[in-house]
Amino acid sequence: HAEPLPSVPIDALLRRRPGKAPFLVAVDGVTDPGNLGAILRSCDGAGVDGVILPKHRAVHVTPTAAKSAAGAVEYVPMCIVGGLPTALRQLKEAGVWIVGLHDSADKSIFDIGDLALEPICLVLGAEGPGLSRLVRERCDVLVSIPMLGSLSSLNVSAATALATYEIVRARRA
Repeated sequence: HAEPLPSVPIDALLRRRPGKAPFLVAVDGVTDPGNLGAILRSCDGAGVDGVILPKHRAVHVTPTAAKSAAGAVEYVPMCIVGGLPTALRQLKEAGVWIVGLHDSADKSIFDIGDLALEPICLVLGAEGPGLSRLVRERCDVLVSIPMLGSLSSLNVSAATALATYEIVRARRA
């Protein structure tokens, strides 16, 4: 038996540290615990400051998620919110850029440029439906991962790894 993982308030994720703009990830409608665990593992590796999860219609930390996270559930702060669109609006009001990953976006994640240096929240949707309409509407910009082969998208956890590390790369350049 273990103590439940604490949910941190969204305000705690917005606290700025000197010389480092907040880097957040929000997950919209992901229901597979293995994907959530892999997302958390990538977020830990990329130095993401926190992950925002909706309370309903999404997976939370389960034994399967914890196992696939390989310990990241202990290190990545998670914020459970009643509604993701409302939370994204709150982030916007605090000066955070909302960047949605969407396969039909005209702009590439590789073209994000100086926006990566700003306070940013990368929003990822479930496989299949992607970002919900209300979440898409709350995004400041939509970006895609260029797919050069026959398939149109990556697994959400693979997309998280690629997109978070692209932001890390842009911040280090």
